[in-house]
Amino acid sequence: MFGEKYDVIVVGGGHAGCEAAAAAANMGSRTLLVTMNLQTIGQMSCNPAMGGIAKGQIVREIDALGGYSGIVSDRSAIQFKMLNKSKGPAMWSPRTQNDRMRFAEHWRLALEATPNLDFYQEMVRELLIEQDKVVGVRTSLGIDIYGKSVILTNGTFLNGLIHIGEKQFGGGRAGESAARGITEQLLGFGFASGRMKTGTPPRVDGRSLDYSRMVPQPGDEAPGRFSYTETPLLQRQLPCHMTYTSPEVHDLLREGFDRSPMFNGNIQSTGPRYCPSIEDKIHRFHEKERHQIFVEPEGWETVEVYVNGFSTSLPEDVQFRALRSVAGFEKVKLFRPGYAIEYDYFPPTQLRHTLETKLIGNLYFAGQINGTTGYEEAASQGLMAGINAHLKVNEKEPFLLRRDEAYIGVLIDDLITKGTEEPYRMFTSRAEYRTLLRQDNADLRLTERSYALGLAGEDRMRRMLQKKEKSQELVQFFKDTSFVPDQINPILEEVGSRKVAQGDKLFKVFSRPKVQMSHLMRLEGVATFVADHEMDEEVQEQAEIEVKYSGYIEKERNNADKLQRLEHLKIPDDFEYDKLSSLSFEAREKLSAIRPATVSQASRISGVSPSDISVLLVYLGR
Repeated sequence: MFGEKYDVIVVGGGHAGCEAAAAAANMGSRTLLVTMNLQTIGQMSCNPAMGGIAKGQIVREIDALGGYSGIVSDRSAIQFKMLNKSKGPAMWSPRTQNDRMRFAEHWRLALEATPNLDFYQEMVRELLIEQDKVVGVRTSLGIDIYGKSVILTNGTFLNGLIHIGEKQFGGGRAGESAARGITEQLLGFGFASGRMKTGTPPRVDGRSLDYSRMVPQPGDEAPGRFSYTETPLLQRQLPCHMTYTSPEVHDLLREGFDRSPMFNGNIQSTGPRYCPSIEDKIHRFHEKERHQIFVEPEGWETVEVYVNGFSTSLPEDVQFRALRSVAGFEKVKLFRPGYAIEYDYFPPTQLRHTLETKLIGNLYFAGQINGTTGYEEAASQGLMAGINAHLKVNEKEPFLLRRDEAYIGVLIDDLITKGTEEPYRMFTSRAEYRTLLRQDNADLRLTERSYALGLAGEDRMRRMLQKKEKSQELVQFFKDTSFVPDQINPILEEVGSRKVAQGDKLFKVFSRPKVQMSHLMRLEGVATFVADHEMDEEVQEQAEIEVKYSGYIEKERNNADKLQRLEHLKIPDDFEYDKLSSLSFEAREKLSAIRPATVSQASRISGVSPSDISVLLVYLGR
């Protein structure tokens, strides 16, 4: 069946696997996607939503790089929100609520429409390795499939173990079996592995809920989109709702703590710090009398509802009794109980920046196998692994993103430089250049690089250049155009900003926090210029951000440029740190284990001090 050798074999059909397969195939590699169940390609295993704080920025970066996540999210959205609009634009984060079934359907159809991509349904139980290089995979039926590179995106399936109360059973997801064999084989080749935990809440019948007792959570009045292409804007939206737990709910949950795998020792692995289970929240924040519960519809037609904020592995009878004490859930009917799942991961310090493993050539890891949590984090790793696997087999230079270029660059650098001992989730606070890495300018940052790879087409490139040119033109207009006090003072008085006594450039007054583009559009000269040059809202927003935050943007660019000098200083792969007695013991230990590619990466390793970097620079002749 598999006579020809594939260029790229992708194992797993989740968010990482889908993006990896699409990227490699679109770049021209003969690609095979092997998954245990073709009906669950692109499955939203947990919440039916994409984006959110920092995650929305990642989805936009994936889209700018030619990935599919943004397009699929837009086409399956039931609600759109721009989070953090009350804060500065570095914090604005798009989020969609999605139709779970349509999301998976759109992914499946997008992949089937991708040239060079084949599919096969079976479990991969072993890697074929020759002379420290992967050469293919062996399935559970004993079929050998040969490939020049392999990308593992196994999610929570590697030796997955599901917990509901005192009950345990193997599985990578409810109703699906675990994957066995790969962990044990990799350990034999010298890899280190660990165990992590994640959880999911119960799903309930929306017909049994009383929404009149909850607070509606509507989408934005003017919904946006993730993709920089012309995906359809939402014409109608479904509301979410919010309710709260209570002391009574907490008492009912506590009754089951002695049967909870979280507390009776059955679960010993580490769960996500920023998405704790409801029992963990009650235990850690015992002084709080209530916690938020977000009631999220799973799609346009289905009555299934996701109970966000109630992730749990308590016994199903405890879950049911406690839920019935939540306002609006008095008559709730369960579709399925919540559960926790433990799974194997491999500390990501064992990877290169390309996501290729250091021990086995042409073998790549992407997604939860690297210790991350979240669809968006997984998808971005899959995209980068797919790109780099294609480049490697074609003997081309790798594709890397710096920390000042993308949140994806921050994510990968954090993983391989610092590692993680708990499920890694992206936050805006992790990015030191977040004013540069906004959701609104991902296309300006990355489309050109994607175009050079062959992922972004002519239309994307043309749209980006047009947006860039027009926004720069508008910024320059504000720098060149003067105002007189009589024109601007009525606006300043209206917004509560100090009036001016003499004329100046519009750029200066536009820099004030309270003065917005909508105010300046009341000036005839501004409105005429915008109309004559056909500048849409996206261009206007881009120009406004550039004007208002020009000082911060310039400062971050200067800082990034300084660090870039260290980024160009490469460290040889075989550099012998143990011979540098001037390095601290901790630095020698960590540098030898992580083997950073550049001095800049070395400087970000925890435990490596500035004086250690100075020693390195001396030995490297700098």
